[in-house]
Amino acid sequence: MEQPQNAAVRKRVCRVLAVCWMAVIFAFSARNADLSTQDSMSIGILFGRLVVPSFAQMDEQMQVSFADLVDHPIRKLAHATEYAVLGFLLAGGYADRHKKRLLQAGVPMVLGSLYAVSDELHQLFVPGRSCELTDMLIDSGGVAAGTLAGLFLFVYWKGRRKRKQPGRRQGIKNGGR
Repeated sequence: MEQPQNAAVRKRVCRVLAVCWMAVIFAFSARNADLSTQDSMSIGILFGRLVVPSFAQMDEQMQVSFADLVDHPIRKLAHATEYAVLGFLLAGGYADRHKKRLLQAGVPMVLGSLYAVSDELHQLFVPGRSCELTDMLIDSGGVAAGTLAGLFLFVYWKGRRKRKQPGRRQGIKNGGR
C-alpha cells in the first residue's frame, strides 16, 4: 500500500499539474481560428513527412492537400489526448485505495468533463472558433480514458507492486506455516 505521505505528495503534485494543464488547454482554445488552423496544418505536414514515404517528392500543393485531408482527424485526436492527460492528472490528484471505486473514477471524470464543457463555451468568444457538442464528447471520452489509466497506475498497479515485494508474505506470522 502506498505510504500516506507519498500519496499526499502525489495528490498535491498532480493537482498543481492539472491546474497548469488546464491553463495550457485554455491557451490553445484562446487562439483564433487562423492560428489554430496553422498549428494543425503544420502537424499535418509533419505527419505526412513521418508516414508517407514519398511526401518529400510531392509538390507543395499536394503536401498542403494531404495536410488538409488529415486535419480533422488530427484535431479530434488532439482533443482526446489533451483531455486524457487532464483525466490522468485529476485521477492522480484524487485516487486513494480507501475511497470507493465509483468516487475514484467519478469525481475526476465529472471535473474533467465540466472543464471540457466550459472550454467549449469559452471558444464562443474566440474569433472564428465555435462551441461543438462533438468536441465536448470527445474531450469527455479523453478524460475517461486518462482517468482510468491513472486509476490503474495509482491504485491498482501501485498496490499490486507492493504486494509482490520479495520477502513479504501475507498471512504468515512468526514463521508460521
